Amino acid sequence: MKKFVIGLIACSFLQPVLSQMTKAPAYPLVTHDPYFSIWSTTDKLNESTTTHWTGAEHSLLGLISVDGIIYKFLGASPAKLNQLVPNADLSPYSCQYTESKPGADWTAINYDYSKWKTGKGMFATENISAGTVWSGKEIWFRRVFNVTSKNFHQLVLSAKYDDNIIVYLNGEKIYEAGCCSSNKEITLSKAIAQKIQIGRNVLAVYCENTGGPGIIDAGLYDRLPPEPIKQAVQKSVEITATHSNYSFSCGAVDLDVRFLSPLLANDLNWYSRPVSYISFITKANDGKQHDVKINFDYANDIARDKKNQQTATKSYIADGIVFQKTGTTDQPILKKKGDDVRIDWGYFYVAAKDEKGIKLSAPGKSTASAKLKIDCGKVQSSPVEKTILLAYDDLYAIQYFGQNLQAWWKKNFSSAEEMIKQSLNDFKSIEEKCTLFDKELYTDAVKAGGETYAKLCALAYRQSLAAHKLVRGPNDEILYPQKENFSNGSIWTVDVTYPSAPLTLIYNPALLRGMVEPLMEYSESGKWTKPFPAHDLGTYPQANGQTYPEDMPVEEAGNMIILSAAICKAEKNNSLAAKHWKLLSQWVEFLVKDGFDPANQLCTDDFAGHLARNANLSLKAIVGIASYAQMAQQLGRNEEAAKYMTIARDYAAKWIQIADDGDHYSLTFDKKGTWSQKYNLVWDKLLGLNLFPQSVYDKEVKYYLTKQNPFGLPLDSRKTYTKSDWILWTSVLANDEKDFQALIAPVYKFATETPTRVPLSDWHETTDGTQVGFQARSVVGGYFIKLLQYKWK
Repeated sequence: MKKFVIGLIACSFLQPVLSQMTKAPAYPLVTHDPYFSIWSTTDKLNESTTTHWTGAEHSLLGLISVDGIIYKFLGASPAKLNQLVPNADLSPYSCQYTESKPGADWTAINYDYSKWKTGKGMFATENISAGTVWSGKEIWFRRVFNVTSKNFHQLVLSAKYDDNIIVYLNGEKIYEAGCCSSNKEITLSKAIAQKIQIGRNVLAVYCENTGGPGIIDAGLYDRLPPEPIKQAVQKSVEITATHSNYSFSCGAVDLDVRFLSPLLANDLNWYSRPVSYISFITKANDGKQHDVKINFDYANDIARDKKNQQTATKSYIADGIVFQKTGTTDQPILKKKGDDVRIDWGYFYVAAKDEKGIKLSAPGKSTASAKLKIDCGKVQSSPVEKTILLAYDDLYAIQYFGQNLQAWWKKNFSSAEEMIKQSLNDFKSIEEKCTLFDKELYTDAVKAGGETYAKLCALAYRQSLAAHKLVRGPNDEILYPQKENFSNGSIWTVDVTYPSAPLTLIYNPALLRGMVEPLMEYSESGKWTKPFPAHDLGTYPQANGQTYPEDMPVEEAGNMIILSAAICKAEKNNSLAAKHWKLLSQWVEFLVKDGFDPANQLCTDDFAGHLARNANLSLKAIVGIASYAQMAQQLGRNEEAAKYMTIARDYAAKWIQIADDGDHYSLTFDKKGTWSQKYNLVWDKLLGLNLFPQSVYDKEVKYYLTKQNPFGLPLDSRKTYTKSDWILWTSVLANDEKDFQALIAPVYKFATETPTRVPLSDWHETTDGTQVGFQARSVVGGYFIKLLQYKWK
């Protein structure tokens, strides 16, 4: 179980950090790991309910009273919903379904479905917590409901699906989507609401699983109007690597609200602590004295997966701190796994120093939230600052081949209370340290790639790290699994580690080693016997062996060898290569045999489907072979080094010939008139392998600049969608600064103008900036590749 904490301290007024990112698809507020992750999805902090990265409500609510006048500055009260057809998260249900194609009129109210099966929602494929296992490719189900009144305020469709979905209301299509997993609320038009009739109605749902996990659940609600409340006027917002800072005007008092998640990748003792600070700084703007109070509410949803799970709250005082402890009553530690899953074990804490003006109230029978009250006293023109601390203790973080492991921070603290107290005492020093880190990161990124590039790095930093969990291994080693967020929920996915690597290579290569070595040990243990690496180690948080249903042979072999060479370069020693040389030698032989002209298989861009003779995948194999040769030479294995470097150079020369397509290089060796981003080529440059002449880079970049759309360079010639992490990698192929800026500018445009309000998506449409799939993923650590190049020069 996790523990959420609020601890209160007062300190001096701090100057804002260097102005950095001021616009984002979603704003990170509390960001630590795949479970403890809270975001604001509107540009104004007080215009929406804060959410978990999955979209589920994790509500934080902030109110300020100025001389008795109440203003809301943070969040929105969770929407009150009148259930018409509840989804499984809110209420268990049974309905009729079939996995055999029904008649054409299966969506009609009076359709005869008496021969259909009866099952409990939601429906999902194996290895996902669900009411009914869905084993086929397609599923159809019907939810019959009765209505006595049509006086709806705002009709909302709740849909959780993976992959393709079509929803019908009384026989008419009301929603259709595909290509990815999603969990969303769709506001329906008044015209659709009018399709509901007094009496019997039917919500009919179809879903197709195109591969991997399949999930389907749907519900229908009437969203009731919120209670009116006066809004604080937001004046500014700023995002840095570790901070999100807001400024408000609340009548005669100004309020600054600063969120700090001290994710210092270069300081694991701090980075591992699951604590975030929120500072409230108030001062009068009219030269007069005002009575100021702050109320801070938080929902128990932070400690549970579904709203129908029971929670319990306990309040107590220890060591001069008032604690409030909340968690589920059943505590199913590490029992659930999957993508659209939130933690329902551990304890969520609220804590504050036991001093005058501080009061905590537990949730009552009619509410699922608790409240912290802060009396700021008489506020004048001198700033008054109060800082609270939020934390979460998960008790056990992951399961690793049958063994439950704890978070790294538990090495240093015997209890959450001890960690919380120490973190409260450390606030001034860590705030200064984080502010300095933010400035240094931004300054370095500006030097590497300019202001636009630096802003993208500031935006990506917390998101990338917060998709991971820092875990203490069985032998006290660093384990650093990531969750493949908003995709399939895999843990330790190799082709997610690969794009995310630049960030950890810069700030702490030991973290990257904690992503790579467990996959090596999985092969060396004999649990994985194939001649190439596994795709993953399981489904988060259970790392008991690969669960992804298909392999990526060349992809993962190339990734693991390239990452190993990069770690050796970053650590300035070859201990990783020496330790696992036998395994690396096995993998390089596979690349020599099967990598140059890949057979029909998946690569990391698996959403685009299988592809044979993939020219970019071939580049990965060639660079991987040369990376092995480089490590061999560093280890004094000169004969092996010469052998494999010769092979890599021969393959590179051959690649240039057969991939040539006039003014560019093709998507596949056999299909001319096609093209793709050759982002794997970047490691030839970064590792100094010198396999390809500058003319190859120049020809590709020149061609890319003719193919850009308003929101970026498409991934390849098959579709107009793209992967923003790969665009940043591709941009480093450019030898000219203007070309680099031209390639990254549309990514910045996407980040600041996308209409899709979710944590930064790495898979978007280049024509209109909408999300195609994926969000809150660690791969945006790949944005740091230009900074890595700068650091390694």
